[in-house]
Amino acid sequence: MIAGFAAMLWKEFIQMRRDRFTLAMMIGIPAVQLVLFGYAIRTEVRHVPMIVLDQSRTAESRELIDVMRNTGNFDIVGTADSRDQIRARIEQGSAHAALIIPPEYLADLKRGRGATAQVIVDAADPLSSTAAISAAALAAQSTSLSIARMAGAGSRVQPLDVRVRPWYNPDLKSSTFIVPGIIGVLLAMMLILITSMAIVRERERGTLEQLVVTPISKTGLMLGKIVPFIVVGYVQMTVILVLGKVLFDIPIRGNVALLYGLTMAYIVANLALGLLVSTVTKTQVQAMQLSFFLIMPNILLSGFMFPREAMPAPAQWIGAALPLTYYLEILRGVLLKGVGMSELWRDTLVLGAFATGLIALSVSRFRKTIA
Repeated sequence: MIAGFAAMLWKEFIQMRRDRFTLAMMIGIPAVQLVLFGYAIRTEVRHVPMIVLDQSRTAESRELIDVMRNTGNFDIVGTADSRDQIRARIEQGSAHAALIIPPEYLADLKRGRGATAQVIVDAADPLSSTAAISAAALAAQSTSLSIARMAGAGSRVQPLDVRVRPWYNPDLKSSTFIVPGIIGVLLAMMLILITSMAIVRERERGTLEQLVVTPISKTGLMLGKIVPFIVVGYVQMTVILVLGKVLFDIPIRGNVALLYGLTMAYIVANLALGLLVSTVTKTQVQAMQLSFFLIMPNILLSGFMFPREAMPAPAQWIGAALPLTYYLEILRGVLLKGVGMSELWRDTLVLGAFATGLIALSVSRFRKTIA
């Protein structure tokens, strides 16, 4: 046997047992993530919020609405009075689909020449929109069979034509949906992980205490540590935007200056979260483990990869507590839909609250930890 191997092995196990926080994270984090993500991740998209513009207002048009609802893929969340209102609701994110039934719907059915209806789908998320398009086709088929039965055998009734119009991503390209979200994910990964590691590294080396006793204020110390990461974050964002446009032809329909301005609240929130991690952990290994524990929900529960509508309610609640969830709405709203502040103010307000609350908590914890 190799000389000293047994003694060294025993020493490492003793050291591991003494570091109970790291041991708990090594065992607990994978277990928690398995249960959480195994339960939360769903690819079958159902209950897409839909609004209805019923210009026919007849029993037959209400029957079509019921058929749409009974597919289980749509939840009727309201009505609209005009197409402009439909656009506003979809841009605000309160609806992801719309059913438009024209005034001549009943007259076309009675004449047997084939009635038409239109389903508008927010196709920014290809997974959700594909499910919605399939459900619309199923509803059209079911309604057509019902109309044929009512007309009786031998009648020549044209089937119902439900025309689906995908908005914002008509080709249903996954890159159009994923690439803008990569900006938010990379910013979260970089800001949380590097900020927490940088401060813990200073503590491990003993240089953080030396900096604290210098004439530099603690606020100045913190700003000096995090401002470079703000600059790096904006550089990363710019690189992804340029490459996304050049390589994947990602549309940039909105105001880029507005997007850069709103990004500041998201950057501050993640920097504060990284600072908070540094006040809880004592070593770089602990900081890395805890940072990845926080990053994984951002990737899987925020709507970056999987539609939140398909997740169970507890997973949606967790996603609602993540800054990335709201930043993705801003990213995709500005880049893909071309919306402005009037549609994004709620997400901006929530991000601002995250940034303010997390920075206050982090500063408080940082002061107590250093003291």
